[in-house]
Amino acid sequence: MTLRIPTFLRATLAACTLALASSAQAQLSIEITGAGANRMPVAIAAFEGESALPRAVTDVVRADLERSGIFKIIELGPSPMGAEAPPDFGRIRSRGADAFAVGTVAPASAGRHQVQFRLFDAAKQVSLGSQAMVMSPNQYRTTGHRIADYIYEKLTGEPGVFSTRIAYVLKSGSRYELQIADADGSNAQTALASKEPIISPAWSPDGTRLAYVSFEAKKPVVYVHSLATGQRNVAANFKGSNSAPAWSPDGRRLAVVLTKDGQSQIYTVNADGSGVQRLASSAGIDTEPSWSTDGWIYFTSDRGGSPQIYRVPGSGGDAQRVSFEGGYNVSPRPSPDGKSLVYVSRNSGRFQVTLLDLASRQTQILTDSSKDESPSFAPNGRMVLYATEMGGRGVLAAVSSDGRVKQRLSVQSGDVREPAWGPQPRN
Repeated sequence: MTLRIPTFLRATLAACTLALASSAQAQLSIEITGAGANRMPVAIAAFEGESALPRAVTDVVRADLERSGIFKIIELGPSPMGAEAPPDFGRIRSRGADAFAVGTVAPASAGRHQVQFRLFDAAKQVSLGSQAMVMSPNQYRTTGHRIADYIYEKLTGEPGVFSTRIAYVLKSGSRYELQIADADGSNAQTALASKEPIISPAWSPDGTRLAYVSFEAKKPVVYVHSLATGQRNVAANFKGSNSAPAWSPDGRRLAVVLTKDGQSQIYTVNADGSGVQRLASSAGIDTEPSWSTDGWIYFTSDRGGSPQIYRVPGSGGDAQRVSFEGGYNVSPRPSPDGKSLVYVSRNSGRFQVTLLDLASRQTQILTDSSKDESPSFAPNGRMVLYATEMGGRGVLAAVSSDGRVKQRLSVQSGDVREPAWGPQPRN
């Protein structure tokens, strides 16, 4: 029996460039293929003074909120509305908006700008809050993402993820690149480049490091790479294969898959490569570990005869079977709150992202595609990023955890795979 585990079995990595420096030529473009019902109507007025920036901050805010599938953007026209002007609640309500934001961009010292904005409840005619921040002109995207996160949290009660980053592998011609981009696909930069495939990128909990697998030593070796400095260290280089790194919640250890004692089994190791410990033993293949915030390690194993999902305490112990519905379930990823799990299940020959509620044991197929791989939760648990195939080419896609909102992210001339959604940025 063969496990279909692309992130574990896919090919190798050769000489690479390790500094996160060069901007990528190809940017991800996002297509919204489905949106949630009963979207909240929100208006984002043009900010007073933002015409002095390379691009309007409000363009970024509107695009972020629209892409979430939760909000419907109400157009107010090109006239700016400043943060200090009395809001025209009647006009806003006549356009059908339930909430709206206004703002001002004003020159500050050293060529920088101060951005002030206010958010209002149009129906109750009250302020929902305000913020001010200082930015350089080329930080309009970062500022827009932060404003969108603020609006999202005020209106939904949950943190936004527009300021987060994603990692993925882009294949263009004979070149493979491990890229880091904003959650909307913009500002893509190359962290690592190779003539051979790159696999299994994994974010550290603080978002400062990536673990990945490299074959540059003519065998699979796990490295930990600092995104700020480009420095890296070997985390696992034992006899045989070293693969599938996953970070512990405190960022100190990695779960890895090693064959040093036979077939693939799960071990833990310190991020600096010391302190290797075997986690569990089985007569089958154990692979694809993923650490939950409550200390469990979920993984794929065929120890019961078919690929299924199990879990084991992060300190080691007896494994418990988690998936029981269907004959093929792989690539488990627990939600940030530990209440659910996404994985890839085979359904009538189609490989689809599936959600399991760990308390009720209820499952839901989230996607309508057929070659899904590598699911990854957003840090607020509301979206799942994954790889799939469209027209014979790898693309990334995202789906909400209730299956209603769908997006597709693609590069015009490239094949995109191996996604990993990074954590919330730490201020």
